[in-house]
Formats: sequence, structure tokens, C-alpha cells
Amino acid sequence: MQLTRFDRWLRETFVYETHIRTLRPPEFIPAGILVVELPETPGQRYNHLFIARSSKAADALIRHLKESSQMYKTQIVDRKTWLTPIVAPKHKSVTWWVVSAIVFSISAVFIFSYLRNLLADPELRQNISEALQIIQG
Repeated sequence: MQLTRFDRWLRETFVYETHIRTLRPPEFIPAGILVVELPETPGQRYNHLFIARSSKAADALIRHLKESSQMYKTQIVDRKTWLTPIVAPKHKSVTWWVVSAIVFSISAVFIFSYLRNLLADPELRQNISEALQIIQG
């Protein structure tokens, strides 16, 4: 399903985080960046992991890495929180789910109120009871 602008904003704000890996730590780390030291393993090029929850903090760190000519790798991943499946379900739009739920609820209220008013009519009740007596024989 196609995501709306609101869906994309929800995902960017509450779901996505940017992982930036570098060979060596930079001199300046902007506010809002979580620093994770990666264990030394053979064959792994990048030893330092920086996690940015906001795109502004990630852009500031990337800009600094470019200015200091450092090699880096970026990756955007989903956060591991309880909120992620609610805000960003796979292949679904939260906006259209909410709109569908509201339309369904309003339709159900109108249908049930119409049926209640219809069944409250004494003449209709009498016709229904006579029809049931005829069917039963």
C-alpha cells in the first residue's frame, strides 16, 4: 500500500534510526548521537558505531566526517521498540487503517440506530410475527 506523507513522517520520527560506522572515532560528536564500541573481529572494517535517532544529528555527524575526510558507512534501520509494529506495520499504511476504522465505526452506528428504530415500529413487529406464523403453518 502506498504510504501517505503522515505515514512517512511517523516512520522518520518514531521508527527509523541511522547507523553510521567509521574506522576511527571523529573529533566531534554532535548531541543526540549514541556511541557504541564494536568488538574487534577479523574481517570487520569498521570499529565504531554511532546511532542517530534524528536525521539532523545524523546529517551533522556525516557533514563532520566529510570535512575531516573520514571513511564511513551509513545504514537506516528500524528501532527495536514496542512502538515500531504499531506505527509502521509492514506493507501497510497507518493512515488508511485509521480512516477505514473511523468510516466502519460511523457506518455501524448509523446501521444499528436505523435497525433499532425499524424494530421499534409496532406495525412492522406485527407484520413480522404474522409472517412467522404463516411460515410455521
